[in-house]
Amino acid sequence: MRLIGPFSQILTLADLPIKGPIANSDLQIIENGGVLLKNGKIHSVGKFEVLRNTSTADLEEIEKEMVLIPGMVDCHTHLLWGGSRAADFERRNSGMTYQEILNQGGGILDTVEKTRNASDDLLTIDLNARLDRHLKRGITTVEVKTGYGLSAEHEIRFLRLINEVLRGHVADVIPTFLGAHVCPKDFGKSDYLDHLVNEVFPVLLEEELTDRVDIFVEEEAFDYCLADRYLAQAKKSGFRLTAHAGQFSPEGVHSAVNQGALSADHLETIGSDEIEKLANSETVAVALPGASLGLGMDFTPARQLLDGGASLAIATDWNPGSAPNGDLLTQASILATYEKLTNAEILAGITFRAAGALGLYDRGRIEEGKIADFVGFPTSDYREIVYHQGQLQPKKVWKKGELL
Repeated sequence: MRLIGPFSQILTLADLPIKGPIANSDLQIIENGGVLLKNGKIHSVGKFEVLRNTSTADLEEIEKEMVLIPGMVDCHTHLLWGGSRAADFERRNSGMTYQEILNQGGGILDTVEKTRNASDDLLTIDLNARLDRHLKRGITTVEVKTGYGLSAEHEIRFLRLINEVLRGHVADVIPTFLGAHVCPKDFGKSDYLDHLVNEVFPVLLEEELTDRVDIFVEEEAFDYCLADRYLAQAKKSGFRLTAHAGQFSPEGVHSAVNQGALSADHLETIGSDEIEKLANSETVAVALPGASLGLGMDFTPARQLLDGGASLAIATDWNPGSAPNGDLLTQASILATYEKLTNAEILAGITFRAAGALGLYDRGRIEEGKIADFVGFPTSDYREIVYHQGQLQPKKVWKKGELL
C-alpha cells in the first residue's frame, strides 16, 4: 500500500447527491488529509497523521500546500478531427448565418472532408496531443466521438483509430459512435440512418469498438421522429444511448429521455417541460458552455435544471467548429458566473456527475473502492480553483494511483 499526503484540503465529494442542487456547506473537506492506495484504487481517506500512524504503507510525501479533488471527467468531446474551422469563426463573428457558411464551403461537411483526407498517423498524433493536454489539466477520463466520417467506411476507420489510441494512452478514453451527426449529401436522412443500422452497427458489435451511440437531434440534422426510431434500434442492438438535444430546438430531449439515454447534451433552448422531463428521469443533463461561447448562444439553463431536480454535468464539446476552446475548468467557471452555480455544483458537474453521464460509477469521488484518479492544485483553499477560472493549473495528476 502507499500513503499520499499531507494535503491542505481533500474534497472527497463523497455522499453528495447525483441529482439536484448542492450547497457549498455540503462539501466534505478533510484538512491535512491523506489518501491510502492499494492496487490503483482508494483504500481509505482521512487525516494524514491518523493514516500514517495506523498503517505501514510506503509514503509519497506532499511537501507544499495542495488541494486534492477527484480526477475530472470530460463526458462530451469531438477530439478526432482534421483541419481547422478558423475561417468559420471569422465569418460567424462577421454576422454570417450557419447556412451562409455552409454555402461557402464551411461547416461540419468541411471538417468531414478534411478529416477523411487526413492520414491515420496525423489523426492519431493530433488525438494523442489533445488527450495529453486534457490530462495535464487534470482530466483523467475523456469521451471521444466520431461524426466526421459520415460513411460506413470512415466512421469504422475512425472508431478503430480511437480504440488504438485508448489502448496506449494513460487517460481513460470512452469512444462514442456519432455517425448520425448530419446527413451526407449522397443519402436521404431515413436511408442514411438505415445504412448506419445495417452496415455499421454489426461491425461495432463484432469488433467491440464501442457500446455507445449518439445522434444530433435537430430539424437540420435528424428530426425527432427519425431520432426516436434510430435510438430505439440502437437500444435494441444493445448500445447505450446519448443524444445531442435541445441546442436549437427542444424536441430532442424527449427522444433521449423516452429511450432511456444516459445523457442529453447541449440543452440551450429547453423550457420548463424539458427540465421537468429530465428531472423525472435518470438521464443526465450535460451543459456545453464551450458551444455557447463559440456560437454566441445562451447558456444551458443550469440553475433551473438543478433547482428542478435534474443531474447536471458540464463538458467541453471540444471540436473545431462550434467549441474550439477545449478548457473544461475555464468553461465550467464561466457557466457558474452566468448561471449562479455553487463551487460544489461545478465540481460535481465535472467529476462524478459527468462520470454518471457515461455510465461510470467507479470514479469521480475520493472514497474507498473508487479508482485512484485525482488532481492536486497548488493552493490551500479549494475556492481558488474556480475563482481563477481555469488559470490555476494542476500541479500533480494521479491516474490509477500513479503520479504522472
